[in-house]
Amino acid sequence: MVLASFLGVAATVLSVLAATVRADPPAWKNPGTYPANTDDHNIEHLGTIQQVDNVVYKGGSAIKVTQTYDPSWTQRYHSEVVRNYGYRRGDTAFYGFAFRLSQDWQFSPAQGYNIAQWIADFSGSGCDDWMPSSMIWLRGNQLYSRVKYGTICDQHTTEYPALATVTAGEFHRVEVQAKWTSDSTGFYKIWFDGAKVLEKYNIATTIADDRTFSFRVGLYANGWHDDKGMKGTQPFRQIWYDNLAIGSTFADADPAQWGD
Repeated sequence: MVLASFLGVAATVLSVLAATVRADPPAWKNPGTYPANTDDHNIEHLGTIQQVDNVVYKGGSAIKVTQTYDPSWTQRYHSEVVRNYGYRRGDTAFYGFAFRLSQDWQFSPAQGYNIAQWIADFSGSGCDDWMPSSMIWLRGNQLYSRVKYGTICDQHTTEYPALATVTAGEFHRVEVQAKWTSDSTGFYKIWFDGAKVLEKYNIATTIADDRTFSFRVGLYANGWHDDKGMKGTQPFRQIWYDNLAIGSTFADADPAQWGD
């Protein structure tokens, strides 16, 4: 009887402990389909998202996103597909996607265009609303990224500029591996077209909060909003995406290692 009681208590304790153990993000793959294989989307104002079959990286389809500048519009410019579970603090994962800028993409060194981000809703915090942590963006023809750490009310950002040169009219591959921590045990790595362009260890990679950040891939013309106007002379922007993924290995996330 005593042994049975002990075993029952032990089983309960183990069950509770198992419930508190959080796995890394579940694997996810999107072979260029929309709305299939997405959890949600964020389309603002004149933005569009559609599945197409005439411009693809691999397979039979890709996701085409667009945004159009409107001088009378004062809000933001998102055209993104959403994976709800991107990460929580303590997770480690790989992320990947292929992207192609339109052939006539006008590179503007004075203005940024975000192409992927991790973001969570902090509207109840009293300090911010929707807050992105890491982002990947273009400034001119250069690929940029960043990590954010601290707290929602005391945010600090480390920017990683000019990681790689992006060309218009052809597909490029991006892979990211991150260990998401708010102390100095994290790491953050980026590959571009198969070459490692960033590798940072012993850093904080996210803020001290345990809510879930979504992973969003698409065009966010944040410069139009943040700079309160468009730089350059190209108000219509198009990007194609293919083979989006989250996984536990580089091969899971690498668009080049998917079957045709």
